[in-house]
Amino acid sequence: MPDVIARRLKVLFCGINPGLYSGAVGHHFARPGNRFWKVLAASTLTPRVLSPFEERELIRLGLGITNLVERTTASADELSVEELVAGARRLRTKVLRFEPAIVAFLGLGSYRVGFARPHATVGLQPESIGRSRVWLLPNPSGLNSHYQLPELTQQFQALAGAAGLKPAPGRGSHRATA
Repeated sequence: MPDVIARRLKVLFCGINPGLYSGAVGHHFARPGNRFWKVLAASTLTPRVLSPFEERELIRLGLGITNLVERTTASADELSVEELVAGARRLRTKVLRFEPAIVAFLGLGSYRVGFARPHATVGLQPESIGRSRVWLLPNPSGLNSHYQLPELTQQFQALAGAAGLKPAPGRGSHRATA
């Protein structure tokens, strides 16, 4: 699945890997139960709930999407430790090339394994990748019942503040600060 990426984005979201449905349609977070697009809008990172088929619209908002592992699976549990570690190496190279201000990982477990940080928690991390800060967010999958939409929205709003992003156009003000 192609990345949604450009140089020097404010936030590059990093999913674990594409699910089977997303892989079949070729768009990120495409499964109807995934809350990614809803939480972006609820946190005012996007002006409305975008469709996965509109994912390229994120670039003009200073946002992008990639995955830690490229292989599609029915569940992230099918990924091996070796795949997560190799994905972390590949992602590190990509981040150094594109230099987003923040890399926001969607899911703690894959980050903990791939980057050998077993005690990492939600929020800003003490380590970075080059000049890019690292932020952990809960997985927005509908299967993650630990976080409901209001809690997810709060976490995404905290990320937006750290990235210097203001509400998306149509949500109250202009997009990014310098």
